[in-house]
Amino acid sequence: MNDSAPVWIVAGPPGSGKTTTCSLLLERLRPVPALLDKDTLYGHFVAATLAAASRDPGEREGPWYDENIKSHEYAGLTATAREIRSHGCPVLLSGPFTGQIRDPRRWKTWQEELGGAPVRLIWIRTDATTLRTRLASRNLARDTGKLAAFDAFIKRMQPDVPPPVPHFELDNRLESAPLPEQIDALLSRWR
Repeated sequence: MNDSAPVWIVAGPPGSGKTTTCSLLLERLRPVPALLDKDTLYGHFVAATLAAASRDPGEREGPWYDENIKSHEYAGLTATAREIRSHGCPVLLSGPFTGQIRDPRRWKTWQEELGGAPVRLIWIRTDATTLRTRLASRNLARDTGKLAAFDAFIKRMQPDVPPPVPHFELDNRLESAPLPEQIDALLSRWR
């Protein structure tokens, strides 16, 4: 894979600030990467699949979702990112990617599936209080299941436990420094 076509991965729980982080990165990265946001690309597909299977429209977590939807979302994102990178264009992926970033073997395999190095993970640290506040305030149907089983959601997401794979951390808890400042510092370290 061409070194001029990195893949940037912004990972964190729903409500952690991935969309804001991606917007800030897109303003700063040159060349500008192609943004592949899981919810933008697959949101309508997920809603239609849940409806066709007579599932709750807010079911965006759990074994059924992981097996019947998430695996296909992530496979599609991965294949699309690899294809874009193969033509020399950098890619910015946005999604929770919990399974990929919490298991070093799975992380290594995923890097290879994405087309190899360079793969740069930006993990967003948050906490339960911040997530509950943000999920409730954005009031999206896709968050109803998370809020209804919030303790289980937090246990799966581990919002304040760093992943055991190489990453850069942004702190987006309610009391943290502004994200633009953190991103500028992070990018200056990379440069």
